[in-house]
Amino acid sequence: MMLLETDRLQLRELTQSDYPALCRILQDEEVMYAYEGAFSGEEVQDWLDHQLARYRRYGFGLWAVLLKETGEVIGQCGLTMQQWKEEEVLEVGYLFQRAHWHNGYATEAARACKTYAFDMLGAKEVCSIIRDTNTASQNVAVRNGMEKKDSWTKHYRGIDMPHFRYIAVRNRENS
Repeated sequence: MMLLETDRLQLRELTQSDYPALCRILQDEEVMYAYEGAFSGEEVQDWLDHQLARYRRYGFGLWAVLLKETGEVIGQCGLTMQQWKEEEVLEVGYLFQRAHWHNGYATEAARACKTYAFDMLGAKEVCSIIRDTNTASQNVAVRNGMEKKDSWTKHYRGIDMPHFRYIAVRNRENS
């Protein structure tokens, strides 16, 4: 079942059958540089299991992004609850296959997810939490109408990783 649709994309819940498509994303060193490297097969399965658990718990998570034209899964984009300092925040997250970078797909999908958060979930604010070295994702956040608000250092895979939080606040224009 499709949850969201844009001009070129469809977003739906991930299923176990999406494991090979997730491997093409999460096992690519270049795609995963902000995570300090590609995932193992077990880590990909854990990632998928975590999304399925998010659907059950919250009714949302990272969704499969399909090209309308071909039905191919080219990435994932969606909404997740993330820890930011001492609070949980609603985040728009996105990861795409390298072969589909620089086509505007991440921005198109992220905008649809932001609209969903405001219109369907009644969120007053959404954010994107992005590693300080991930300029491409920061640019997507800006194109998604977000502004850099603050920073925080996360500890992941044994490394301190500075992150920025980009915020979009619901206003009359997107209510």
